[in-house]
Amino acid sequence: MEARGISDPATLEAMRTVPRHEFLPVRLREEAYGDYPLPIGHGQTISQPYVVAFMTEAVRPRKGEKILEIGAGSGYQAAVLAQTGSEVYTVEIIEPLAEMARQTLERLGYTNAHVKHGDGYRGWPEHAPFDAIVVTCAPDQIPPDLVAQLRDGGRMIIPVGGGMEQELILLRKHGDKIEKQSVLPVRFVPMTGEAESARQP
Repeated sequence: MEARGISDPATLEAMRTVPRHEFLPVRLREEAYGDYPLPIGHGQTISQPYVVAFMTEAVRPRKGEKILEIGAGSGYQAAVLAQTGSEVYTVEIIEPLAEMARQTLERLGYTNAHVKHGDGYRGWPEHAPFDAIVVTCAPDQIPPDLVAQLRDGGRMIIPVGGGMEQELILLRKHGDKIEKQSVLPVRFVPMTGEAESARQP
């Protein structure tokens, strides 16, 4: 990871510590430490390790902070965030994946990672505001509910765009002002759910 520019010590330590193979189907575990995404079922993937590290470093999670993740998948990104000592709340719309993530995180002892089955477009308002939000699926536009659940001074990393044209956006909230920076071209699975579907033309 260092060779590709990741330098945040907490991120590097989390990437070294979390066992990625535990978040994959048994048949794919031999490939767990390749730097590429892998299928986890239900048309979803576990992200490339470099992208997980990049997104984690972008929001710089710290011990005691409260972080929202949208798109739990198998739970790997949530585990990396939890490994930094943050309190992680992760939402997954596909119920079998939510349950798999919950079981894996519990089995590995991540008591500071909480999984909810639901529509991530709406966030998790009961636990807002969040110090940081990490979104691992791509909506066409940044969901306003997520921006509203970000605390003043908070940061969000989110892939935005339809089809194959997506940009990873780093967003910072300063009072009523939202600062956005495009940081990386990416390819994520689309965000699904009632709220996101309602926005489609």
